[in-house]
Amino acid sequence: MKTDLSPAMKVVVYGLMTVLLIPFVFPTWWMVTSSVKPISDIFAFPPEIIPRRVDLSTYAQVFELQPFAQQYWNSAYIAALVTAGTMLFSSMAGYAFARIRFPFANTLFMVVLLGLLIPAEVTIVPLFQMFLGWDMINTHWPLILVPIFGAPSVFATFVMRQFFIALPKELEEAARVDGLGRFKIFWTIALPLARPALGAVAIFTFLHSWNLYLEPIVFLSSPELFTLPQALTQFTDAYGGAMWNIQLAAATMTAIPVLIVFIIAQRQFVEGLAHTGLKG
Repeated sequence: MKTDLSPAMKVVVYGLMTVLLIPFVFPTWWMVTSSVKPISDIFAFPPEIIPRRVDLSTYAQVFELQPFAQQYWNSAYIAALVTAGTMLFSSMAGYAFARIRFPFANTLFMVVLLGLLIPAEVTIVPLFQMFLGWDMINTHWPLILVPIFGAPSVFATFVMRQFFIALPKELEEAARVDGLGRFKIFWTIALPLARPALGAVAIFTFLHSWNLYLEPIVFLSSPELFTLPQALTQFTDAYGGAMWNIQLAAATMTAIPVLIVFIIAQRQFVEGLAHTGLKG
């Protein structure tokens, strides 16, 4: 039953929401405004909400001090490939666990879920040795293959399985009557209906790949191959001190794709998570 709030209650509710929003919005606002401030003004107390002096040259220096455009492209195409690959393979794995009856299916799924309990630091050395043997060190292949086929895809498989379990079985039965095979049913019926879950998987996967830090440090050594999280640590002066305004300008540009992806797919993100708990 829908109830309309009185004008006074609306003022109270919106005022409370505004206060609660400050801890989330202020750091982003501080990052953006500090990126155009001189270094001497960044840590002024009390902090300047609106900059008195604006210096846009910091954004140009980001590209002068580092091959930032190349590093931006590295993160973009790696995140795109990882997102597409994870959506494809996790949807197939999730559908198999949800719809195909085979021996020890539930046991095998529990074993797969154990991947969520394994920290990346535990597997980084064996992975380094494996990719070293394949002559893939200082390439982007480890940053693409590990998220798609490793532990980071486990959560995506869980989300897809839970969504496919909730789909009515009558859809598959009708498709079999029409002569469709298992893969055709998955590709033409189940997968198009799984757009909300795919949206959630896409956001999680893109964010994970975009923010990946440990693996690039381990696998990459050439600046032109760096991804953005690794590149952000390289903006230092001759004495090793942080160039705060330039780092914040680079961080601001780094955050833009994340905001765009979330704004575009936020509805699918919420709907996809809502379906993960319908059935066990």
